[in-house]
Formats: sequence, C-alpha cells, structure tokens
Amino acid sequence: MAFNYAEPFQIQKDDTQYKKLTSDYIKIEKLGDREILTVDPKGLELLAEKAMEDVSFMLRSAHLQSLRNIIEDPEATDNDRFVAYNLLQNAAVAVEGALPSCQDTGTAICVAKKGENVYTGVDDAEHLSQGIYNTFHNKNLRYSQVVPLTMFDEKNSGSNLPAQIDIYAKKGDSYEFLFLTKGGGSANKTFLYQKTKSLLNEKSLTEWIKTSILDLGTAACPPYHLALVIGGTSAEATMAAVKKASAKYYDNLPTTGDETGRAFRDLEWEKKIQKICQESAIGAQFGGKYLTHDVRVIRLPRHAASCPVGMGVSCSADRNIKAKITKDGIFLEQLETNPARFLPETPPHLEKAVEIDLNKPMPEILAELSKYPIKTRLKLNGTLIVARDIAHAKIKELLDAGKPMPEYFKNHPIYYAGPAKTPEGMPSGSFGPTTAGRMDVYVDEFQSHGGSMVMLAKGNRSKDVTEACKKHGGFYLGSIGGPAAILAKENIKSVEVVDFEELGMEAVRKIEVKDFPAFIITDDKGSDFFASISH
Repeated sequence: MAFNYAEPFQIQKDDTQYKKLTSDYIKIEKLGDREILTVDPKGLELLAEKAMEDVSFMLRSAHLQSLRNIIEDPEATDNDRFVAYNLLQNAAVAVEGALPSCQDTGTAICVAKKGENVYTGVDDAEHLSQGIYNTFHNKNLRYSQVVPLTMFDEKNSGSNLPAQIDIYAKKGDSYEFLFLTKGGGSANKTFLYQKTKSLLNEKSLTEWIKTSILDLGTAACPPYHLALVIGGTSAEATMAAVKKASAKYYDNLPTTGDETGRAFRDLEWEKKIQKICQESAIGAQFGGKYLTHDVRVIRLPRHAASCPVGMGVSCSADRNIKAKITKDGIFLEQLETNPARFLPETPPHLEKAVEIDLNKPMPEILAELSKYPIKTRLKLNGTLIVARDIAHAKIKELLDAGKPMPEYFKNHPIYYAGPAKTPEGMPSGSFGPTTAGRMDVYVDEFQSHGGSMVMLAKGNRSKDVTEACKKHGGFYLGSIGGPAAILAKENIKSVEVVDFEELGMEAVRKIEVKDFPAFIITDDKGSDFFASISH
C-alpha cells in the first residue's frame, strides 16, 4: 500500500462563539518569507487567568439548556427535575463571581496546539501556570493539589499548582487552547478497560455497556456528558481522547471512518448508549431518566492484539472552555452570563420534605430517621460536623492508639465535604458534598465506637456501609452533588474549625445549616437506594 498520511483527528470546523480579550501582547514579524506571530508571555498569563476565572463561575449555554430540557421532559422523575432545578439555581448564584459553581474547583488542565509560526521565546507552561496561579490566589477557589514529599508524606501545595499542561505542535500561525478544571469526583470516574476483538459486535458491546454504565454511579454528580472511546494506538491515546470528547472538543469530527484510520464519531451508538443510560433508572443522582445529558462515542484505530476502551464524564460542573491566539488578538470562549434565563417561572412541583432537627440528641435523630423509607426527601436544620479523607485517617490513628472517639463525631451527623475559600462578608465559601465512597473503609469501625451514625455526602456506597448501618443503626443521607454555591448562599449559616486546623480545607469544621436538602439513601434496616435501582 502506498504511503498515505492523514490527520488523526480531523476537526472539520470550529463553531465556538468567542469573545475578544485584547489585541495587546501580539505582533507580526518577518523571518525571511515567513510571517511569525510573536506572543508576549504576558498574553499567555492573561489568557490562562481569564479562562480559569470564567470556567469557575460560568457554564456553557448548551449545558444549561440541557438542564432546562430535563425540567420540561414529562418522562423525567421528580428527582430528576429537583436536581436540574437546583443546578440551574446554582449557576445563577455562581455567575455573580463570588461563589464558584462547585467547591472542588479542580485540577487545572490546559491542552494546547501551538502553530509552527507562533513564537513566544519562553517556557509557555510556566507563564500559563502563572495565570492559573493568579486566579486561584485571587478568587474564592479551593487549593486541592497535594504534593508528595516522600512516598507516604504529602502536603497541600497552597496554590493549586502544579497544573497539567500539554502543548502539541501543529501547522499554521495560531495557538489553540482547551482549558478544563477537573474535580476529583469526575476524574475518579474515568476508566480504562483492556478489551479484545471479541467486544466488537452488536451483542457483546451492548451487554458490556449495560454492565459498565453501573461503574459510573452518581458519585461524580450527574447528569453527565458521557464519553466512550473505542480503540486507540495506545492506552494513553485512548484516555486523552476520552477527556477531550467529554468536553465536546471532538464534536465536529467526521461521522464515518476510512482507510487512513481517522477518528470518527459514531452517532448511531451515541443514541443507543444514551437510551441504555436512560433505562438504567439511576437518573440525575436519585433515580430517574437522566444519568446523562448526552453521549459521545469516538472510534479510533487499534493494534490487532489490543482494544483499549475508555470511558469518562464531564459532570454537572461542566467546566470546559476553549481559547485561541491569532493575528487578530487573544480570544476566549463566551460562556453564559445570564443562566437565570433558563430557570422556569415556577419551580417544579415536589412532595413536601420531612424536616429533621439535627440539634436533638443523636438517639432521637436516629429514631426520627427510622420512621421513613429510603428515597424520602429531607430538610436538615442544625449542626453538622464536616470531615473528609485526611480527617478520617487522623481519627482512625486516634482509635488505633487506644484513644477515644472525639465527642463531636458521636454527637452530630458527619458531612463529607471541603469548602472553597470564604468570600468577604459571607459565612461560607462554596461547600457541596464530596464523594462518600472514599470514606467507606472507616464506617463500620467508627460506628462501633458511636461515631458516624448519620453521614451526609454524595454518590453510591459499598455493601459494607449498608451492612454497617444495619448492624449499628446508622444512616447515610445523600446530598445533591453540584450546587455548592447555592448551598453556601442559602443553607449554610455559620462555619467554624473545631479540629486539625493545620489541614486547611481538610480540617474538621462545625457548620450550622438551614433547610439543607438531602435524601435517605441507606437506612438502619439494610435498605440501600442505589442497590435497589441497580437491580
């Protein structure tokens, strides 16, 4: 066969709406017969800073329209509508620029394509990192990056650096960017499966997808934009394509393959998988139709003896933004500045929630919760203790050393969360729940010491937690993953650190809440909501 090169990812057009940041920091210079686009490094800093700012407080209009579509769909469940409505309310709060849409403001990621005729004369990653640093330092965002000092010793970097910056070469005189902030919840729902040719038939692929969709669960805050990539010249290439596809970066690929091995979108399988997701009944966190907004399926070439398959999501904090530098200036994707226009005039009708007084003694709280079945919607009022990964590990160290369980862990429900920085004049920064499953390993032991009897977080949990709650009389309550800004503005009335202050956002806190929304997910009788819908 004759030599035949083709661009692997043939993006056919860019229909992104951009806004112009500035015409400064760029100039055209001659190098022989070639025109060179020279970019002042300050332009890179400005672009990264503004991209990180916009993507932390605003969302794409199409994403917000998808949420409105859920509310208007007669087949959506009350729980679907409740989640969608809350996420739209959250967007309307976040756009004000004080409270980011999600408390997990994520790992900063920049994927760039630098034209051969673009010159900066510096280490571009350093200046992009400076812009990222500026936003995380100056805005009410959370520092989530921990850096290893030894194999087992870590500390928070205190700046949310390092960022992930990948710069590729391309032809031409433009510099193109995709900026993302990827939270831990959605990053943890990125999967690589090493499959074989046997997967590549209608029956096998359908059955495998039905099973694998359950791996997603709800811990990463659905409704999701789901990406499935089948094939890849390496596992690394597969997973890179998953991330970009979930950000809609590959929406304008061809929809058919050819003998060059070009990547293509399979629109037929996108519809099939969307239907599978809807029929799973997992829904938008608490059962229903809308586990996913939509699906992207990308087919890639592969080695004959290998078939990598990648799956990943962009969560309800759909934080992706494109940018470019051309001879005409520095441009950034225009995100939605008025998300309130997507809210319906009246909220969706819901049955009245059960109010729970968290300031009662723990035995009385447990007795009250025991009256109601799983799926019951609650409004929580009173005191919560906030503790997540490192705090749990430290409390286990106390128990292992023969010391008692802290009284605050026995007297109050435990909220798994870690806040963003607190805006001036507000009681709290964005403060939504973190993924419950990371704390599963502690539940049985902690409940045996009288702690963690009521837990509040997001996502599904292991069977071990269900069994522990049945044995010890405990409960797991699910909170909506995603609307962290509106929780901070409307439901959290005060925050104070009570232990391990040196842990920063991982410190143990006491918060007072009003009408904090939650659902009974796991009860004291051995019932688990997610287990019931998965079967």
